[in-house]
Amino acid sequence: SKDLKGAMETLIEQKRQKLSTVEKLDDHMDFASQLIFAQNRGDLTAENVNQCVLEMMIAAPDTLSVTLFFMLILIAEHPTVEEEMMREIETVVGKQELHS
Repeated sequence: SKDLKGAMETLIEQKRQKLSTVEKLDDHMDFASQLIFAQNRGDLTAENVNQCVLEMMIAAPDTLSVTLFFMLILIAEHPTVEEEMMREIETVVGKQELHS
């Protein structure tokens, strides 16, 4: 837990330093950036920012796996949608091999 918290603090600090050196903020404005600016304004504490980023990192695998599970069930229950998806993939990818 302490290692994870320390890693989050390091990542947030790296993000903070990157934001202070970029020329055009619009290209770097994501949720973590918004949290950092909210802390700079005094709307959030450093602990608030760390906790939000940590929860985003930890929650993502759970919510993603549940979402993918239900998506696959829905595709399996709707074969015409599956066929359309396969046609679109073939149109975009063509005959090239897919690599992970």
